[in-house]
Amino acid sequence: MTVMPHELTQAEFLLEGFLALDTPEGFRAELIEGEIVVTPPPDGDHEDYIGQIVAQVIRRSRTDMQFSGNKGLTLKELLGSPRDHVIPDGTFAPEALRLFRGAASWMPCDGVSMVLEVTSSRPSIDRETKRRGYARGRIPLYLLVDRDASTVTLFSDPEDGDYRLHHLAPFGKPLPLPEPFGFDLETADFL
Repeated sequence: MTVMPHELTQAEFLLEGFLALDTPEGFRAELIEGEIVVTPPPDGDHEDYIGQIVAQVIRRSRTDMQFSGNKGLTLKELLGSPRDHVIPDGTFAPEALRLFRGAASWMPCDGVSMVLEVTSSRPSIDRETKRRGYARGRIPLYLLVDRDASTVTLFSDPEDGDYRLHHLAPFGKPLPLPEPFGFDLETADFL
């Protein structure tokens, strides 16, 4: 019996190529809606926003949270594309789940409570493409710090590939974070 070689589909070929990438130190490579996106290391302001948010979540959240700034997540794929592979600027999960312990480099997003993105060199990816991906992954909350617009937006209630609700606050105004967080995110230090 002769075994026929398996021909890779375009999606499989793209995924294999992505997983084989060797990106320079500090760069992030992600596979989002069939496109490989490589991002340079962030600037200090980018990291400051993340630090401000993480500190508040750790101190003020009603549920103790774990945080990861480098966790690779796999999300539901679009038809004809490979499964998205993303690295949010921040991933929050209830500490009691110990979600990150023993997880593979690229883990499913089940159990993640919220992802965080701070806009950088290609803000449309954070505003649109990643938002849709996180909604497809059914991540309950997506927090977007939009530096160009000087706003913080919380997207919630994922359904049919997007979030049905969003609450926007300009920098300087508080933004309510629902359970499991249960506190108002202060943004005065973002100014």
